[in-house]
Amino acid sequence: MPARNIVKNSAHYWIFAGANLAYWIYAPSAPTARPSNPLITYPALALFVVGELGNLSTHLTLRGLRTTGGTERGIPHGLGFDLVTCPNYMFEAMAWVGIWMVNWSLSTGVFVLLAVGQMALWAKKKEAKYRREFGDRYKKKRF
Repeated sequence: MPARNIVKNSAHYWIFAGANLAYWIYAPSAPTARPSNPLITYPALALFVVGELGNLSTHLTLRGLRTTGGTERGIPHGLGFDLVTCPNYMFEAMAWVGIWMVNWSLSTGVFVLLAVGQMALWAKKKEAKYRREFGDRYKKKRF
């Protein structure tokens, strides 16, 4: 990963997600300070857990594509890969929607929109890269 991306990604998560969300979620006037509706909270928590477990599964699949010390690339298959090019982004979006449904913070909603927009750009680039690298062997999917 280029150094400029490390700075950008760290700022995205530490400042925009961490500091900004913390302020709006933990403030005494925040929606999270009010009683929650279990009919929304529990499905939202389930969405978060499914998203995080799906993200873990995706990363384990991607890790297993190369042999130790190898440089070969493979076409990923498995949970989510038949639907989209980058299921790790799809599952991360699911997890963040679950978080938003628990806290109902406007700042979380804005963060989710920005994060999903950024991940869509990355996924579109990954789809194009797979198409160039693997040609017809890679079935076109939604990015």
